Amino acid sequence: MNRLKSLFISAWMTLLFAGAVRSGWELYNHPSSITWYWVLLSMATPLVFFGWVFTGNVARTQTATKVIFGVTVLSLLGAALSPSPTLEALAWILSIGVIGSAMYEWWYSSFGDRSNEILSVGQTLPALEFIAADGSAIRTQELNKPMLMIFYRGNWCPLCMAQIKEIAGQYRELAAKGVEIMLISPQPQSHTASLAQRFDAPMSFLVDKDNAMAKRLGIVALNGLPAGLEVLGYESDTVLPTVIMTNVSGKILFADLTDNYRVRPEPETFLDVFAQAGI
Repeated sequence: MNRLKSLFISAWMTLLFAGAVRSGWELYNHPSSITWYWVLLSMATPLVFFGWVFTGNVARTQTATKVIFGVTVLSLLGAALSPSPTLEALAWILSIGVIGSAMYEWWYSSFGDRSNEILSVGQTLPALEFIAADGSAIRTQELNKPMLMIFYRGNWCPLCMAQIKEIAGQYRELAAKGVEIMLISPQPQSHTASLAQRFDAPMSFLVDKDNAMAKRLGIVALNGLPAGLEVLGYESDTVLPTVIMTNVSGKILFADLTDNYRVRPEPETFLDVFAQAGI
């Protein structure tokens, strides 16, 4: 299933661009063709959304994608009611606009049930080991600190990057509580090192080599990388976005196993959880 999703997201973005170019060409040659304006709207709206996500430091998009779906349905109705609509134009809107955005909203973005006894609140976090940016080993059982652990998919994921930026903005408040902030990804160490240089906050940027710890915790995403990004050095297997918070003894205070990668905890949640635990 994940392999199909990997292929879908890359193919859909490519077809959205192709549809925008196709409608632009038709409008260049036939500027009075109202139907192709609707095609352009249905293609451009998701593309503008992705542009916003990649450039706007957006960590949550659950409302925006429903708006996109509504715009594509409106485009289909507008095109169908336009004078002399063509089958090609309607096919672009229906297949790439309406069906594509519906699949993105209700199929691609959803992880399904992520129930996980290992990460239940009150359980003791298993001993975990990661690789730091400098190549040294970090063992959770040796830290003796409250921990905020964020498993993120990689530098390629804009929502993950936006979430990390939020955490960096909270660093001083969390550090004052003695919290160890651990940002963990299976991506190559060179990618993690470059990410660490972007943030002026001494957080721990760690590598989970071969997803070994993610597999132990049951949060690995096999074939979770969008197709084609392997050329940038990423492995096809990644991790499901996950947040784990523990006290100094490793007891789990909070675990967010989101069933939708576009829905993540608000940054205030972390401070509130630690405060309720007396940290």
